[in-house]
Amino acid sequence: MQQTTLDQLNAADKAGFVAALGDIFEHSPWVAEAAAEARPFPTLAALLAAMQEAVRKAGAARQTELIKAHPDLAGKAARAGKITADSIAEQTSAGLDRLSEEEFATFHSLNDAYRDKFGIPFVICVRRHSKASILRQFEHRLTNTTDAERAAAVTEIIRIAALRLDQHVGGPDRLPVHGRLSTHVLDTHSGRPASGVDIDLMELDGSEAHLVERTITNADGRTDKPLISGRPLPIGDYELRFDVVDYFARCHVPMADPPFLGIIPIRFSIAEPEGHYHVPLLASPWSYTTYRGS
Repeated sequence: MQQTTLDQLNAADKAGFVAALGDIFEHSPWVAEAAAEARPFPTLAALLAAMQEAVRKAGAARQTELIKAHPDLAGKAARAGKITADSIAEQTSAGLDRLSEEEFATFHSLNDAYRDKFGIPFVICVRRHSKASILRQFEHRLTNTTDAERAAAVTEIIRIAALRLDQHVGGPDRLPVHGRLSTHVLDTHSGRPASGVDIDLMELDGSEAHLVERTITNADGRTDKPLISGRPLPIGDYELRFDVVDYFARCHVPMADPPFLGIIPIRFSIAEPEGHYHVPLLASPWSYTTYRGS
């Protein structure tokens, strides 16, 4: 999907408007057709509201048609690349393109169970979730009633559309669809920010850990940019690993041999994809603490 601006969309004829936004809602240009009648839009938020209203007022049959336009997660079509470019990017963001055969079998089984019960594909805004979180949602939503699950799927579709709009359409505002994860390190031995501390951010998946970001603190004890920004924070479990031993060695702080603290791990979980998580480290060669800051 090509980049466009809100001004261009407001000035376009209806066909051009629909062509530009036809896949914001997966293979469902009728949503853009309905929204086109409400132009001009002063903000992206107004555009999203119009498209959301079209979906909410469409009725159960049309909503079911919209849900069925979405591919299975980690399904055969996804593996073969026979889905929209946005869907490919979204599934890739959660690692669904890198499943083991065992994981693929698990997703396949859950997809089948879900379709057998509800007659629709399982839809979730995968950019807001880790792989483990998606599997938990699968199991939880399989207990829903049909009406409750259709409503849940529509809510997820609107979340997907909001992220696509924010990514592909420029306007005077941004949609509140992104979170931020940040950190800083304070040397409590000297009472000053700790510069030059190597930091690894890992996403935890059972017994496995995947590197998300590798960075280093600056003179203010912070990182030059957030650990995660410009996208939702995937719901899941994480670990920050701070290499403090090299820092204290450079500061000529007396330490035991081997040092009492070398790599300090802080494990935490993210539950709010659009939230701000600040996870600092306050450390000396012999102790450390953390908290959720702002």
